[in-house]
Amino acid sequence: AKIDALLEKVALLEVKNKKMKKVYNKKNIWMGYLFIAPFMISFLIFIILPCVSAALLAFTQYDSINMPKFLGLKNFVHMLTNDILLMKKVIPNTFMFAVIVGPVGYALQFLLAWLLNKLSEKVQLLYVMAIYVPSIAGGVLISVVWSVFFSADRLGYLNNFLMKLGFIRNPIAWTQDGNYLMFVMIIVTLWGNMGVGFLSLFSGMQNVDAQIYEAGRIDGIRSPLTELVYLTIPSMKPQMLFSAIMAITGALNAGAVGVQLSGTNPTPDYGGQLIQNHIEDYAFSRLQLGYSTSLSFVLLLVVFGISQLCFRFLGSKEDES
Repeated sequence: AKIDALLEKVALLEVKNKKMKKVYNKKNIWMGYLFIAPFMISFLIFIILPCVSAALLAFTQYDSINMPKFLGLKNFVHMLTNDILLMKKVIPNTFMFAVIVGPVGYALQFLLAWLLNKLSEKVQLLYVMAIYVPSIAGGVLISVVWSVFFSADRLGYLNNFLMKLGFIRNPIAWTQDGNYLMFVMIIVTLWGNMGVGFLSLFSGMQNVDAQIYEAGRIDGIRSPLTELVYLTIPSMKPQMLFSAIMAITGALNAGAVGVQLSGTNPTPDYGGQLIQNHIEDYAFSRLQLGYSTSLSFVLLLVVFGISQLCFRFLGSKEDES
């Protein structure tokens, strides 16, 4: 009888414990929801709702004054058939700019990070600061330094240098001539593009386990280039993936540099007109917000597709899944 009573008490205690655990788990769940609520509300208001509204506006005619008028796919049909400026100027300019600035900028970031990784810590700090600072003060440096460097008069550094060497007789308006503006934009962007991507690559190289290099030397790896290919790169694929996405998407979303250099949107002779400039031109100058939103929607799809390619080539199996 005593044993049966003890067993009943144990059973009752187990039931009480299960009930207490359920109550405790429910409280923990609600506390978790409470802690993530500020972020989820901000994410909903500032990310989800704008994306949904932009997707809806892409199918409308909207001028920010009158109510949107549903057009179906007419904006996208107009984009592919009637927007001559987009096909003849904007897409070729954007493609050339992105192909040069994206991969070349990424390669320069990787090369500089690799070279700096071979230096002493004190020298590394100075060089990292010198390379990273232009990405922070890009707009100020463009208006102060590069505007003087590419000035259209004889006092411009580049014009003065070329005239002294006898390569040109008269000053060239580098930022006001559509034939030269793209060249200037690429140089300025490559110079000021050593930002977060460069720091990511540099930190990735810094965090590679030294034992990997020791094991490589035991296996016969002696050349720095062989060490880079077989040891360093496989050990820092997450940083390489992040930097690649930042470089390529940044190149596709660029546009401010051409406006800052030339001072106008559209840029002179549309020589530096990128897709971002085209979107802003239709949105804020022509007040065709529906069509500009459809352009943004297509740009988003392109950026997403390129990001998926980066994941496929540089991401791990866990990232792809």
